[in-house]
Amino acid sequence: MKLAISGKGGVGKTLLAALLARGFARAGFAVTAIDADPDANLGLILGLPDHDKITPIAEMSDLIAERTETNVGQAGSYFNISPHVNDIPTQYGIQKDGVRLLVMGRPRPGGAGCYCPENAVLAALIAHLLLSPNEVIVMDMAAGIEHLNRGTARAVDVLLIVVEPGRASLETARRIISLSANLGLKNVALVGNKIRATDEQDFICAAFPNYNILGFIPYDESLAQAELAGFSNLDSPKVQAAAGIILAKLTNKMKEDPPND
Repeated sequence: MKLAISGKGGVGKTLLAALLARGFARAGFAVTAIDADPDANLGLILGLPDHDKITPIAEMSDLIAERTETNVGQAGSYFNISPHVNDIPTQYGIQKDGVRLLVMGRPRPGGAGCYCPENAVLAALIAHLLLSPNEVIVMDMAAGIEHLNRGTARAVDVLLIVVEPGRASLETARRIISLSANLGLKNVALVGNKIRATDEQDFICAAFPNYNILGFIPYDESLAQAELAGFSNLDSPKVQAAAGIILAKLTNKMKEDPPND
């Protein structure tokens, strides 16, 4: 299964990505976690040592120059737009507890239609990973809806949208749902996060009365305190229980539905 996790900034996308990645790994799947958010924090939440020393793929100038057959940063030069990337996950991914992490980095900015060696490598890598069989891919996407405008998530099997009990979060979710429909994404589901009381859960259900909501993750102060202190804490019993329900539903879906071609 290939999962992409989206939502408004700050709703808990990275937390859900880490919980699912670790949960699938513990269930015996080969898991690749992709931090595709320019504000990369997935390594921290997964508890990877020296996570802040990981060099994003987009910043590996020598690698990009080699694969695209060009001089990175040289304006107007020709380059290979279909670089070889199959070995990058093994060579440059960091593995712990059955989860291999790749940090994509920030795409190079530019005007509409801008394409450059850095972006060519990132695009090819995402395409390769999303089409690789026999494993679970969990992608922590950039906040908001930009990645859907670029079509990054077009090939995923399930798009998960994380929402919290707030109107801004729900409005972003509605825009993501609309854009995902334009891209032809058929399997889109919601996950509620930071739920403190039943009425907050009801608030989300009322906003999406006929929509697939996989589950709700309760607010846990210990997770927030751990993040402030700079370390990972995914072992909250109530958060683990909620993540287990979501994981079970996704695992059942893997059995019922074949992956996208």
